[in-house]
Parts: sequence; C-alpha cells; structure tokens
Amino acid sequence: MLAELVIAAASTVGNALVCVAVLRDHRLRTVTNYFLVSLAVADICVGALAVPCAILTDLGIPRHNFHLCVLMLSVLIMLTQSSIFSLLAVAIERYVAIFRPLRYQSIVTPRNASATIAITWLLSLLIGLVPLMGWHQPPPLDGHCYFVTVMDMTYMVYFNFFGCVLGPLAAMFAIYARILAEVHRLVASKVGAGRRDGAQAAGAKQEMKTARSLFLVLALFAICWLPLHVINCILLLCPQCPVPLPLLLAAIILSHANSAVNPILYAFKMKAFRRAFKAIFLCRPSEVGPSPG
Repeated sequence: MLAELVIAAASTVGNALVCVAVLRDHRLRTVTNYFLVSLAVADICVGALAVPCAILTDLGIPRHNFHLCVLMLSVLIMLTQSSIFSLLAVAIERYVAIFRPLRYQSIVTPRNASATIAITWLLSLLIGLVPLMGWHQPPPLDGHCYFVTVMDMTYMVYFNFFGCVLGPLAAMFAIYARILAEVHRLVASKVGAGRRDGAQAAGAKQEMKTARSLFLVLALFAICWLPLHVINCILLLCPQCPVPLPLLLAAIILSHANSAVNPILYAFKMKAFRRAFKAIFLCRPSEVGPSPG
C-alpha cells in the first residue's frame, strides 16, 4: 500500500508539472505536446483517483454497494484507454509530420487536435464504462469489492486487451518503426549532401531525437501494462494455472507506476521540458513569444 501511495503522489505532482510547463512556456505549445498534456491529465487522474480506488478495492471496499464497486473498477480502465489513445494520437501526428510535411499545417491544426482529444476521452469513457452496462460478474455473496471477482475476464481479455489495447499498441509500434527508419534515412541523406543542407540535417536529427523519446514513452507503457494483461489472459484461458499473489500485486503496482515515469522521462530526454521544469523550480518568469503551433 505504501508503494501505491508513493506512486499516486509522484504521478499527481509530476504530471501536474508537465501541464504547468506547457501552460507557462509558449515554446512548448505544440500539437504534439497538447496530446502529451492529455496523457498527463489521464495520469493525474490515475494518481489522484484511480490508485486510491484500487487501494480501496484491494481491501474489498466498498462493501454491499455493487454498482459503486463496478464504477470504481471501471475508472482505471477508462484512464488507461485514454492514455493509449493519447499515445496513438501522438504517433499519428508524428507520422503526418514526417511523411506529409507539406500538408502538416493544414491537417494538424490546434482545432483538429482539440477535437481529437475530445474524441479520445469520449471513446475511453464508453469503453471503460462497458462493465456498468452489464458486462460484469454477478455481485459477490460476501459483498466485497475485488477486481477478479467483479470484472468479467472475457471483457478484460477479449474486448479490452485484444481489441482496445493490443491492436493500438501494435499499430503504434509499426508507425514508430516506419518513422525511425524514414528519419534515419533523412539524416543520412542530409549529412551526406554536405554543408549546404546543414540546417536541414540538424532538423532531421532533432526529429530523430523526438521520435526516439516518444517511442520510449510508448515502450515503457507496454512494459508496465502488458504483464498485468498477460496475467488476465492466464486467469481466463488457463484457470487451473496458479498465479502467485505477489506476482499479481507486482504487476498491478508496475501498471500504476507507468503514470509516474513520463515526467521523469521528459526531464531527461526532452531539452525543452527540462528547461521549463528548471524555470518552474527556480521560480523564473515564463517564456514569452509566439506559440510554435
């Protein structure tokens, strides 16, 4: 429980810092970062809302209030789905930037980004609240609220994991594989062209750094969440296979920890965020100037 509380606090504070950084520093107001802010908001909700709900349900609370129990268990699913859709939006935005640069400004506008974010949250809400519509197990006789006795594993595995998690993850890995290959080719061609393309080569290298950093965000998400989904598959498809409780608890903690790692990753891998974080901690005035898009 102590680990969960530390994760909740780190996730809430760290991701709030991301939102404040984008709000203060005009140079961070890019469409890519709008999607990262959406991801940060989901992670704030995980720390402030979902993890406390998970702690309560670990204790079997609430008792004898089945609908509230299902709602609490559905919250984390909804927020996880929002994270996945935010990551998918970032991947698609980067794909357009690399492969459709001439149409980027007309396709990826702040208005379109806002509409996309609204759609991702709406879809996440609908997916997360499916259990409340009836796809759950019967109320437990003892009235305790435990995830494995309330959530239907056919929903968790076939609908949530195979349909709403695994598919988008596979698509994102494929997108970033193409992006990294294309940017590597651009860097090689620009550097090989000599000094005249020095500025373009520098831009291509920056795109490579950004793509690698965002791919690392995606990879960490997969590393943190896939173990728990694999355990859910075992519980459904091989009910006689023993799953040690410490392993299950470790997978749950790992999945929650993902919400706290992104701000750390931004600080170490993205110079613009590192500069903005330093300005916040040192109480420096925010950067002024036109938004980059």
